[in-house]
Amino acid sequence: MKQDLIQKAARDILRSKKTVAFTGAGISVESGIPDFRGAQGLWKKYDPQEYAHIDAFQKDPAKVWLMLKEMFALILSARPNPAHFGLAQLEEMGLLSSVITQNVDGLHQAAGSRNVIEYHGTHWTLSWLKCREKREARSLRLEDLPARCPKCSSFLKPDVVFFGEPIPWRAQTLSFHEAETSQAMLVIGTSAAVYPAAALPMRAKERGAMIIEINKDPIPSIDLLSDYLICGSAGEIIPAIVGEIRKSRGEEPEPATA
Repeated sequence: MKQDLIQKAARDILRSKKTVAFTGAGISVESGIPDFRGAQGLWKKYDPQEYAHIDAFQKDPAKVWLMLKEMFALILSARPNPAHFGLAQLEEMGLLSSVITQNVDGLHQAAGSRNVIEYHGTHWTLSWLKCREKREARSLRLEDLPARCPKCSSFLKPDVVFFGEPIPWRAQTLSFHEAETSQAMLVIGTSAAVYPAAALPMRAKERGAMIIEINKDPIPSIDLLSDYLICGSAGEIIPAIVGEIRKSRGEEPEPATA
C-alpha cells in the first residue's frame, strides 16, 4: 500500500507544473532535533511563554538565553538527513519550486536546497536587539553567550520569530505566493497547527493544488486537507519518491546521501 502511494506521489509530481514543499519539525527529528512540542521537546522543559515570547526576552534576556543555548547546541551539531537531501534533488531535477519551512535549523540549505523560504526565521544569524547589526552563529562561542552589543548595549537575539513577533513580511509574501500558484504541495513532518503558517496548505488547496501529506502518523487537521497520506519516516519516503521519479525517467538512481 505504501509503495503504491509512493509511486502515485512520483507520478503526481511529474504531472505537476509547480510543486512546493511545506516542512515542519518532523523532517528534522531524524537529524537529532526533537520536535519542540514532542515528548523530548524543549517545551516540556521550558514554558514557551516564559522563554520564547519576545516580551520575555526583552524583560530578561539572560534567562531566555538558558534555553537558546540548548537550541544552539542542538542546531550546530545537526546534519541533514535523507529527507533534506531528497528535496534538494527534486529541486535540482527541476521538479520542486521551493521549500517553505517552519524550521529554523538551516538543514535544507545544508543539504543543497537553494530556494528556501524560512517562515519562522533562522538560528544561523543573530541581531542586536536595538541596532539590528547582524552576527553569524558560527562566529560565536556558546560560552560567550548571552552577549551585549558594544555600541548599543542591547542583547544579541537569534533571527528567529519569537511568540509575539510578526512573521517577516518577505517570507510571508513569498510563501503565500508559492502556495497559491502551486499545483501540488508536499506537506512534510508538520501538524499544521501553528498559524499563520498553517494557512499555507489551506490556501494551496483552495486554489486547486493537490496536497500530498508525509507524516509518521495521521494528523486530523492535515487529513482534512490532504488528498492522500503516506505514513512513515520522511527520510525513507522522500528518497523513495525521488527513486521512482528517476526510474520513470530512465535515470540511474543517485547514491544515498546522509
